[in-house]
Amino acid sequence: MTAPVQEVLLAEPRGFCAGVDRAIEIVERALERFGAPIYVRHEIVHNRHVVEDLRRRGAVFIEDLAEVPPGAVLIFSAHGVSRAVQDEAARRGFRVFDATCPLVTKVHVEVAKLRREGYEFILIGHAGHPEVEGTMGQLDGGIHLVETVEDVARVQPSQTERIAVVTQTTLSVDDTAEILAAVRARFPNLREPKQQDICYATQNRQDAVKALARQVDVVIVVGSPTSSNTNRLRELAERLGVPTHMVDDASELRDEWFAHAPRVGVTAGASAPEALVQGVVQRLKALGATAVRRMDGPVETMRFPLPKGLKSAGA
Repeated sequence: MTAPVQEVLLAEPRGFCAGVDRAIEIVERALERFGAPIYVRHEIVHNRHVVEDLRRRGAVFIEDLAEVPPGAVLIFSAHGVSRAVQDEAARRGFRVFDATCPLVTKVHVEVAKLRREGYEFILIGHAGHPEVEGTMGQLDGGIHLVETVEDVARVQPSQTERIAVVTQTTLSVDDTAEILAAVRARFPNLREPKQQDICYATQNRQDAVKALARQVDVVIVVGSPTSSNTNRLRELAERLGVPTHMVDDASELRDEWFAHAPRVGVTAGASAPEALVQGVVQRLKALGATAVRRMDGPVETMRFPLPKGLKSAGA
């Protein structure tokens, strides 16, 4: 007879980060202040439950600005947008609130500044991800995307004296280090950011998963498949040799995952609400868990200010 679940360990920190908190609050305050509908370019954050909740409250998620009526309120998602999208929104006369994570905006500002100084860029990231599209779209050219170490050898910049590197903020720290080493080896004059672009919340959650995986028999990562940082948590736990499953919510849990797993670790990507984590915990209690323990970890106190025009909404 196999042992039931006995203990649940919760990673610290997990779930919402400051950028996600801010982005969701921007949509909520815009709905309060201007009423429905509010238009949002792309999913505000990559979590199905968050998007569906905001949609029920009057948010309309679009990809093409042609879908937005004249004079409407438009919000850019936390992932950021290209200069072309910003310019089109201005031409169409929308009332725009930018929910781009300030840590993504920092990358955009750095790219624009160094381009004026004649730099070309190596961007470490995933093709097709909206953050990558937004960062590449800050320039008309001179930015080269690499996803693997092998990609680095294929880059053909117009010169090699002024090359800078930037990264997607939600990547795996370990994977990025390997690619970055290859970039450094190929471009000895490489300019790197003063602080790494991978955000503090991504780093903290990955560190927490490393500590968690050493103590449990299986890891559950709460988050949606479209979330980059959530996928990196899953990959990291798997790489550490622990059976790992990513779920949108408790309904996706399977009893057989826990047949030989008395200790279950639970974490959540930066766009997953804590309520979903607690739903998973309740399901694990139903499977026999009698103890729930929070691991030690850094306390995140970062808060990002809201855009002008929304700070007093709902007060």
